[in-house]
Amino acid sequence: MNIYVGNLSPSVTEEDLNGLFSEHGNVSSAKIIRDNFSQQSRGFGFVEMPGRAEAKKALDTLNSYEFKGNKIVVNEARPRRDGGNGGRGSRF
Repeated sequence: MNIYVGNLSPSVTEEDLNGLFSEHGNVSSAKIIRDNFSQQSRGFGFVEMPGRAEAKKALDTLNSYEFKGNKIVVNEARPRRDGGNGGRGSRF
């Protein structure tokens, strides 16, 4: 299951995310989304957990959990919609 993790402190690393979620089961990957230019955290990321039961347990336990000074938001990631324009309106 792909899990969205929001309201992350700027100091959180991918290793931190991996460690936090691995307490609840196997983690395939952990990725923090960063600004393309500054490489600073955008405050959210994604964790992939192959076991659905483990992922659900992590969702229930970690949503609103205080991690490195912030209460994180954890829920199942929604599939990305392919708009191709980065959220901007059409020019035509």
